[in-house]
Amino acid sequence: MSACPLLLRTLVVEDEPLARQSLREYTRGIDWITLIGEAGDGLQAVQMIDQLKPDLVFLDVSLPELSGMEVIERIRHQPEIVFTTAHDQFALLAFETGALDYLLKPFGRKRFEVTLDRVRRRMTHGAVATAQRARDALSHPLRRIFARTRNGIVPIDTQAIDFMSAKGDYVEVVCNSERHLLHMGLADLMSRLDPESFFQIHRSHAINLDAIDRIFPYDARRFLVRLRCGKEILASRAASESLRNLIR
Repeated sequence: MSACPLLLRTLVVEDEPLARQSLREYTRGIDWITLIGEAGDGLQAVQMIDQLKPDLVFLDVSLPELSGMEVIERIRHQPEIVFTTAHDQFALLAFETGALDYLLKPFGRKRFEVTLDRVRRRMTHGAVATAQRARDALSHPLRRIFARTRNGIVPIDTQAIDFMSAKGDYVEVVCNSERHLLHMGLADLMSRLDPESFFQIHRSHAINLDAIDRIFPYDARRFLVRLRCGKEILASRAASESLRNLIR
């Protein structure tokens, strides 16, 4: 691995001892990285990031006290960030916020070296720090989401979505006659979408209002909604009342 023209002061924020040990060992011997500290929870992370002002932070998404995203929202200093996570669904966060990379635990030295290569390329070009990109991204509804497939990761324009269905620990996203599974809950995804466009029509289903083809009365209190893709979904009573208010 070629040398980086910068010396990166690096902080590890990780509550799992094994992951913290791996990061400590893997950074040892990298002449352009200096490990300046470790934090085990979100509150400690905020304090150390603002005091030590690292160039790069390996940040666990799920932490005690504050989550990784809450850490990003609170810090004043703006480091570059590599997420670490035990859950593949948080790849979405890495892409959404423009993180340098994410490490899926447990990760090995080879995967870590791929991350370092991405870090070196980004840092030598002086891009806007991840923390600022994260704040910008989280202040607006998602314009795209990313779904993992056998052949890689597919970007999905949220306006192309017809509907979404809860599937246990996953949510199925349907758009352009294609179905994609995301490893996250329907409520979590809905919280990041534009409430002017997306509507929870049933406990297990949400729709894009722009994808509605026609609305039919089903009974005295419920509507049946047909979407542009041909899918028909029976709205709950509460959702039907909300639709009735939209129609008026």
